[in-house]
Amino acid sequence: MTLSALAPIRFEAACAADFDALVALRILTMRESLEQIGRFDAARARERFRVTFVAECTRHICVHGQRVGFVAVKHEADAVLLDHLYVHPEHQGRGIGAAVLARIFDEADVAGRPVRVGALRESASNRFYLRHGFVKEGEGPWDIYYVRRCQGGSRARPVCDPSEEV
Repeated sequence: MTLSALAPIRFEAACAADFDALVALRILTMRESLEQIGRFDAARARERFRVTFVAECTRHICVHGQRVGFVAVKHEADAVLLDHLYVHPEHQGRGIGAAVLARIFDEADVAGRPVRVGALRESASNRFYLRHGFVKEGEGPWDIYYVRRCQGGSRARPVCDPSEEV
């Protein structure tokens, strides 16, 4: 099935039993970038995800009833942390990630909080985040950290509400 960038995006709550499918998508999506910097190790990628995985903060991204990715958003005291955003490679470049970001930005702006995210060096996700208003905030050995400052009052549509469409 071909998905359109104009297709409504829905979120479905993830649960602990989804871990294996989510980590498989994460590894599939990151493999090429990790290989480029000589860091691909499926076991390490699985463990790193296991340590940060919180089912209650994770939502499947669905288009036409098909799961095409997932997002994990954590609300911290001073910011909204975009902990994970992965869209299956077959569905990238169709506006799905941008629509998910718009939803996260809406929620963060209403809360008056910036959005923070980290991206693997050499990953195409760096360009994606810069294109969507993030600015570089710092660097670690393997990641680049970004922030998108609060833009002011917008309407709230929580990412954690799985029933609404984007």
